[in-house]
Amino acid sequence: MKIETSTSTAAKTYQNKKIPFSDIWIYFILILVSFVCIAPFLFMFIASFKSMEDIMKYPMPLFETGFTTANFIEIFSKYQFARVTWNSFYVALFFTLTTIYISAMSGYALSKYNFKLKNVLFLITIGSLLIPFESTMIPMYIIFKNLGLVNKHLGLIIPQVSRVAFGAFFMRQYLSGISSELIESGRIDGCSEFGIFNRIILPILKPAFATLGIVFFMTSWNNYVWPLILLKSPSKMTIPIALKNFQQAGITALPPYHLLMAGAVVSILPMVIAFFGFQKYFIAGITDGAVKG
Repeated sequence: MKIETSTSTAAKTYQNKKIPFSDIWIYFILILVSFVCIAPFLFMFIASFKSMEDIMKYPMPLFETGFTTANFIEIFSKYQFARVTWNSFYVALFFTLTTIYISAMSGYALSKYNFKLKNVLFLITIGSLLIPFESTMIPMYIIFKNLGLVNKHLGLIIPQVSRVAFGAFFMRQYLSGISSELIESGRIDGCSEFGIFNRIILPILKPAFATLGIVFFMTSWNNYVWPLILLKSPSKMTIPIALKNFQQAGITALPPYHLLMAGAVVSILPMVIAFFGFQKYFIAGITDGAVKG
């Protein structure tokens, strides 16, 4: 006598279940929107392996002509794109690590400590997000020029640390769902306040760190306006400025689209690697930060 397990029964029920017609239309629309979003990146990737002549043809031959890596070789050999990529990477990495640690400390203090004017300080911190960067750009440049930080990467990192306001708010919401008994137990065991933060709180914040890390790293990586103003030397350039400098001189001259596409592909690779590498923590940090508080 054959006995069906509950797992096999559930599997058959799932297979026999029909998808409603309305859901089919929803899936079709989602697939269509996804394709519209992915199409520019797909075109960019294919164009990065094409010559300038192929790109200028209409329509561009996708698979009729061959692919070449000459574009990537040229940007790394002629335009020092390896140095430019390294500049963007270590500026973004230093800014990200510094900012998420300060954000964690700020969010921890605003969430777990009681002191005078705590709410006022929190409102001022959140209110600073309403100040547009363009309104402080000129006086900031004058200050940095007097401090000798023009054409230096430190001048790129310091203004971005002001984004700690968003990080402090995010960490405050995340930490509000963590029991204060962990902190009290650390104090009973004789641990200092910094010891409690570094040994107890930081390990709990891994999902939040992944979320803020991706957001801050992407923000610094794609920063364009301030590096364009501050940086003067080609050896100090970051990727967005290097891509801008690929444009040819003259009014009628066309930009080298084949080099721009190759540089753009290189510029998005760290973002793709970071997202897929920390995807689990990123989604966990977003969902936990949304429901806590």
